[in-house]
Amino acid sequence: MKRRDFFRYLVLFNSIILSQKMHASSQEDNIFDFFKNIFKEEKAINKIDEIQNTQNNAFIEEIVDNVHEEKYISPYKEIYLDTKYEKILVSTQNKLNKIQSHVGYGNFNIISFDEILTLSKQNTFIKPFSKEELEFLEYIFYYDPEYHGFYGERISKSITETIDKRRIIKVPHTGHYLFKDGPYQTYLRMCDDIGSSLVLTSGIRSIVKQTKLFLDKLERENGNLSICSKSIAPPAFTYHTISDFDVGKKGFGYANFTSEFALTEEFFQMKKLDYIDIRYTVKNLDGVRYEPWHVKII
Repeated sequence: MKRRDFFRYLVLFNSIILSQKMHASSQEDNIFDFFKNIFKEEKAINKIDEIQNTQNNAFIEEIVDNVHEEKYISPYKEIYLDTKYEKILVSTQNKLNKIQSHVGYGNFNIISFDEILTLSKQNTFIKPFSKEELEFLEYIFYYDPEYHGFYGERISKSITETIDKRRIIKVPHTGHYLFKDGPYQTYLRMCDDIGSSLVLTSGIRSIVKQTKLFLDKLERENGNLSICSKSIAPPAFTYHTISDFDVGKKGFGYANFTSEFALTEEFFQMKKLDYIDIRYTVKNLDGVRYEPWHVKII
């Protein structure tokens, strides 16, 4: 490490110690983790370079936390989906994909469980859900995810709960919906305060939409429920069904759903707003990864 880099880290370290929002449980832990990581994480050096001119201690702290976000999720025994569901997972995914293609991406965000059952029976291209597929969908909705390390609040009590379409509005040029009272007004206010570079990346998600996202992630992770639930809440546990929404930076692409978003000017401005918060903070108790893009209305 170059001498100038070493002194830059000492300044950064001093800024973090002075901050009143330290994430670690003790100052000693911060000191240990800080010096353990700065000498071995090249990624941290690159990120520090990007913001070396900023004077905002909270912003610096946020970025340092982001670099090591995965280390803040306590290791938990990895639990996999029972192998008896492997084929049912694939066939259920296929049906949900066909339904999404049939109704369109935007409409699929707000579709209900009863509606997909009706569509599957009426459309010969989709075909009705089998008894095994329905049982699998109910299992994914009603099971208790605490056994694999997810501790979030159950938001939806019944798999047949619906989105009241009289209370929602489609946000132009996004394909997403928000509730008119609260979320939509908050989003517009954020756009006024931050600027036109802010964009809605995910709004209302019905139970069906969240189920599809969860199953798609589960398939990509080879049935690993522990890993899957760190980034996609199980269907009954998402706040997207009642209020929360995701935002990003226009033109930033997939990086909007990574810790890279916390390095943007948009996120820096979000941190100044007193009418929103971040739902999943670093070291949150829900067992979810850090999501700086996930907006919680205060």
